[in-house]
Amino acid sequence: MIILGIETSCDETAISIVENGSKLLSNVIRSQVEIHAQYGGIVPEVASRAHVAAIIPALQQALNNANVKIEEVDKIAVTFGPGLAGSLLVGVNLAKTLAYIYKKPLLGINHIEAHIYSSWLEKDNFVPRFPLISMVASGGHTELILMREHGDYEILGQTKDDAAGEAFDKAARVLGLSYPGGPEIQKYASNELDVSDLIMPRPLLREGLDFSFSGLKTAFLNKSRSKSAEIGFDISQDTKIVSRLAWEFQEAITEVLATKIDRAIKFSGAKMAIVGGGVAANARLRERIENQVTQVPVVIPRPGLCIDNGAMIAACAYFKKYEHKIDLDVNPGLSIEDNPVIDYL
Repeated sequence: MIILGIETSCDETAISIVENGSKLLSNVIRSQVEIHAQYGGIVPEVASRAHVAAIIPALQQALNNANVKIEEVDKIAVTFGPGLAGSLLVGVNLAKTLAYIYKKPLLGINHIEAHIYSSWLEKDNFVPRFPLISMVASGGHTELILMREHGDYEILGQTKDDAAGEAFDKAARVLGLSYPGGPEIQKYASNELDVSDLIMPRPLLREGLDFSFSGLKTAFLNKSRSKSAEIGFDISQDTKIVSRLAWEFQEAITEVLATKIDRAIKFSGAKMAIVGGGVAANARLRERIENQVTQVPVVIPRPGLCIDNGAMIAACAYFKKYEHKIDLDVNPGLSIEDNPVIDYL
């Protein structure tokens, strides 16, 4: 079965062709990083306009790379939530148009759920061990999800305020680094400078399964300002201090994330762990999780499958047996717990 997956929930215009839920035939991602870097973050209206400009060329490239004609596609799958309403509308309207013209089944896919299915693309003949724990960490989401079977989800923990990826973005801005913040923090992070007074707090580290990163952002800002006052100039001009602060911030977030997923596994009795979302591309987080979570197999897709992509949308759609009507609408606040079990194979 050949499925075309469309993803436009935020700032990547992504279209992929996937066969039988795991064989990646093409994976086209048109990034908007350079556009939003000048603003230091995502501007929703700018993002939706960029999707409009990029989506048809991305579709053509995806079909060409896969050597597949649209008539040969069996299903059209698209993210319809959660995400930015304007961005979601671009992808959903393209999917509805293609489904209507070519008489193809239309499937609306939950963006968070799709990140879990990136693992099906990472390994040949991937066999999940249920129940499993999935952590989805990105610019807009940080959640710990118990997956009992396909479509059977329970959110065990989530952020009370800001997502991990958003926190990385804000920390990078404080240090004078570029957007997106996660890769920049990783690039500059170093503990070469021995300065003990820059250590950051670990929010909710010893409490439950929820996350909170707003206090960490405030602590980081205050520490950066204090250090600037101490040295007499802005810290962004001192590369060693920037590197050490980047290291401390990255250590704080990755320790919290790794500790929480380990705790969730022990709490739930899960037999496997899956990590997804853009933050999962962070090398230090991957290292921490692989070292700390040893009681069950851990699957972390390669970085190109951690960021938003159309392949995860198509992979997820393979396991669904329903189809949506042509009046499918976007749902920016969609929860993974909204998925009924009966809709899955």
